[in-house]
Amino acid sequence: MANGNTSPSRVGLIEGGADNDALFLKKFSGEILQTFDESNVFKALHTIRTIENGKSAQFPVTGIASANYHTPGENIADGGNSYLSDIAKTEKIITIDKMLVASTFLANIDDVKNHYDIRSVYANELGKALAKRFDTALAKVFCAAARDSANLSQVGVSGGQLDVANNDFSAADTPGTVAATTGADLVAAFFTAAQKLDENDVPSDGRFCVLRPQEYYKLVTGADSSNSFSLVSAVNSDIGGQGSLASGQIPQIAGISILKSNHIPSTDLSAVSTGDGSSANDVFGGSGVGYNGDFRNSLGIISHSAAVGTVKLLDLATESEYQIERQGTLFVAKYAMGHGVLRPECAIELVA
Repeated sequence: MANGNTSPSRVGLIEGGADNDALFLKKFSGEILQTFDESNVFKALHTIRTIENGKSAQFPVTGIASANYHTPGENIADGGNSYLSDIAKTEKIITIDKMLVASTFLANIDDVKNHYDIRSVYANELGKALAKRFDTALAKVFCAAARDSANLSQVGVSGGQLDVANNDFSAADTPGTVAATTGADLVAAFFTAAQKLDENDVPSDGRFCVLRPQEYYKLVTGADSSNSFSLVSAVNSDIGGQGSLASGQIPQIAGISILKSNHIPSTDLSAVSTGDGSSANDVFGGSGVGYNGDFRNSLGIISHSAAVGTVKLLDLATESEYQIERQGTLFVAKYAMGHGVLRPECAIELVA
């Protein structure tokens, strides 16, 4: 006996297929899901000089003078009487690297078939790719500044690497042996770093810290059972803290503004070529390649904006050109800049 069922001709079914919805129209939502902008923080945290032409820029560096009590009758101008200061002088040269580019090609036939504006998306993504490279390079140069002991402006004075777990500037452990740190450790390290910058005569205004996200949030939640110092002092506004558990933000500790970034390096890149084409900007002095070094112990940077400089010949720009012979549009984003260490005594690298 018939059961009353029938076999419909499914409109959305591709012959031989199994998906009954395959042929139905996919409605365009009108929203293009792009990658999120990465947080680029270092541009405003260092010195930038723009040049109209040339291959490099000079940053003059002068040393310090001395003062002595004068004995009546002695000739101040006589070099043998030790009254004259021989102020040391040198220069820091930052060289423009090869042009950095990011590019893609859009075939005309694909552009015609497409039902939304992909050109602006492509241009935006290429620009973000260069912005990331810019920020990442600067993070590496700040680490190099902290490790640079050759400093003429204050002979023998440098920033150094601050071991957060032990809260001292002793020699760093073997790279790769990273010790666990707590929020309390980080807060104590801030005050040790602030003292070091004070001793190096680094101005209080303009000091900042950039941490990896995992260290940043330890300042909010990372107090251990024996010391709730980080949670109480960094967050609790009732006793002077400026942070907020609700927003997860901590503006300052020890007068140092705090930021977070995914661009703090954390791997060994000392043998990896940066391809910048300029050996003059080998910021690690032979222990790395270009802007690359060994960053396995790096947690963050505490510094002043005078520590690092950028020379800019060509600012970030995007351009496109339709090519008849290739029947498509070439999109290019580019910049020509170089980065280098200016004042090592202004930079401290937080390591574990």
